[in-house]
Amino acid sequence: MASRTGVLRMTPPVYVFVGHSGSGKTTLVEKLLAELTARGLRLATIKHAHHKVALDREGKDSWRYKQAGAALSMLVTANELQIVADAVDRREPAQLAERFLGEADIVLAEGFSLAPGDKIEVLRRACGKPPRCPVEDGLIAIVTDIDEVYPQLPHFALDDIAGLAGFLIERAGR
Repeated sequence: MASRTGVLRMTPPVYVFVGHSGSGKTTLVEKLLAELTARGLRLATIKHAHHKVALDREGKDSWRYKQAGAALSMLVTANELQIVADAVDRREPAQLAERFLGEADIVLAEGFSLAPGDKIEVLRRACGKPPRCPVEDGLIAIVTDIDEVYPQLPHFALDDIAGLAGFLIERAGR
């Protein structure tokens, strides 16, 4: 995709991790980050929150810039960068990755169960709930201890981080 400057930008592949609360999505993503980073990839994450979170505090400079009309405000320190941006029209993981995460080789998103895109569901027998997503909603694999769920999809054991990482890398063509 060409940017406004005419420079070609690639959108990294986005994998959305879905599952019920307590299924282990965050722990799985943390372990995948370590595994994929160890394999030399640059990773980015996107987390969907169902509740209101204060991204910027009233009175701080970046908050003041947003109030004055900036569509995007960036805070840069010696070691980190934070972006506060309007996301009214572009909230899906793929749209966010295209807009902000072009440096990443792969983007791991969590909690966007209704968004389009490639999804991996984390499902534990101990949670006692059915799968959250049907295959038709973009489910490409399942991380589970339940063999009989979605037998047509690739299954990964809850602790098979290396196997899942290899699947994602192969699917991404990296």
